[in-house]
Amino acid sequence: MEQVLLNIGFGNTVVAEKVVTILSPNSSPMKRLKDEAKDERRLVDATHGRKTRAIIVTESNHVILSAIQAETISQRFSALKQQEEQEK
Repeated sequence: MEQVLLNIGFGNTVVAEKVVTILSPNSSPMKRLKDEAKDERRLVDATHGRKTRAIIVTESNHVILSAIQAETISQRFSALKQQEEQEK
């Protein structure tokens, strides 16, 4: 079984089918989501010390921080989905 990987920046990838949502981190609820995930040890920081520009939530309820804009990751995700549909 082949897994499609979504590039979230700086050499980091996630399994595309496990992504539930891609969010912008600028609102208070997103900051709370990030803090709660950190407290519960569900937070993965893939920013390499850069500013968080996107929050990715997975099926397993892990929260992944990325330094790539949420819009860019969403476009990559859409492109993967379109490519997957064309291959069927």
